[in-house]
Amino acid sequence: MIQILESFQLNIDQWIWVIICALFVGMSKTGVAGIGMLIVPILATIFGGKTSAGILLPMLSMADVFAVSYYHRHAEWKYIWKLMPATVVGVLVGLFVGNVVNDDQFKLIMAIIILVGLGIMVWRERNSAEKAIPHNWVFSSIAGLLGGFSTMIGNAAGPVMSIYFLSMMLPKNKFIGTGAWFFLIINLFKIPFHIMVWETIDLHTFTLDLAMFPVIMLGAFLGFKLVKYIPEKPYRIFIIVTTALAAIKLFF
Repeated sequence: MIQILESFQLNIDQWIWVIICALFVGMSKTGVAGIGMLIVPILATIFGGKTSAGILLPMLSMADVFAVSYYHRHAEWKYIWKLMPATVVGVLVGLFVGNVVNDDQFKLIMAIIILVGLGIMVWRERNSAEKAIPHNWVFSSIAGLLGGFSTMIGNAAGPVMSIYFLSMMLPKNKFIGTGAWFFLIINLFKIPFHIMVWETIDLHTFTLDLAMFPVIMLGAFLGFKLVKYIPEKPYRIFIIVTTALAAIKLFF
């Protein structure tokens, strides 16, 4: 394993950032949402866009297992089933266009979409519950399509799905539990495509993921502890602010 890790030829600073990203992966999956989007540009800088997506995906899947094991009883499956068909389509679209879409252009488009969605969320927070975003299949399909496409291109669906689940007015634990099951299913669905089509996951990259497993586990534990001490209203504000910061990061 040591020889494989050495083959990445990373310096000390880069290894520190990889470890920080692994810690953030665990924390983001167990309640500290939004922080996970910061991982994407960091790893892309170190490994390159598509390669970093293949390295990050198994880390996310490991953390998904921790999140599901803790919050599985809080999932609202009706929202998952509404999202799933369009999300699968979005993943497949992302699979076939991933090689031709310019990374900078895609990040710019996604940042704009996320910030517009956040504007809607802030409007909802400031107005009455009657002025609600529709809970119908059309809205779910749009969210699923955008989420599926963005998660396939760059594991960047966190803000999109945060917008959707918060728009459904899910309480804190249900927000986390529903998101945990949704991302576990979708991330496992994506892995064969990364192995067989994009060839971004192999024994070489997976060894790096395994080396980060203890750090991911520590991050998951910290996430479990932190989220218990965040009240409902501040938690929603925290999600909005961190998601906005992550979206702005995509511009640079």
